[in-house]
Amino acid sequence: MHILLAEDDRRLGNLIQHMLQKEGMTVDWVVRGDMALEYAAYSPYDVIILDWMMPGRTGLAVCEELRQTGYHQAILLLTAKDAVEDRVLGLDTGADDYLVKPFEFSELLARLRALCRRSSHQLKEDVVEFGGLALERTSRVLRQADGSKTQLSGREFQILDMLLQNKGQVVPRELILDRVWGLEAEVTSNNLDAYVRLLRKKIDPSGSNGLLQTVRGIGYKLEEA
Repeated sequence: MHILLAEDDRRLGNLIQHMLQKEGMTVDWVVRGDMALEYAAYSPYDVIILDWMMPGRTGLAVCEELRQTGYHQAILLLTAKDAVEDRVLGLDTGADDYLVKPFEFSELLARLRALCRRSSHQLKEDVVEFGGLALERTSRVLRQADGSKTQLSGREFQILDMLLQNKGQVVPRELILDRVWGLEAEVTSNNLDAYVRLLRKKIDPSGSNGLLQTVRGIGYKLEEA
């Protein structure tokens, strides 16, 4: 399960991220509403958890904007607001579920699982094709047009999968770093550059297709010539 957590309380955010990761989930954690919108635009999530009150944009505003743009994945609101009218407002804005603070972690976990079961869009395509290549998500294997196969490392797979989800669009370097290594990781752009070089060799062994492009000063994109 891939979760986006938007919570500006760093103590609570760190705790939720840690507990969900212990359950085997992949968790991206941001502390601002505008960051949540940016992450949701570049990465597919099974569930987005939004704190109601955040800097940048409120969770309610983020939820509303996502639904207006056609976002269909599950959204769970976290808030200390427990009045009936607040719950109705949250659900009417587009949230699929609503959890009042403080809460038991077991209840949060149960609600996340229920949201994923109800989501008709939970499962991703196992194989994604682009530019003569095919990425097998389950095995993290990259197939070339000639049928040859290359095993990707975990980081290589995450970077390529993110770029494939945004084909033809520039994905900022900072977003890739945060998405693949995490907000708290001590990692530099040099680490990303090294992985991109390795990935480019696997995508284009002959150096002829130019699918993985560097957009100087911004980031990377996958684009067919």
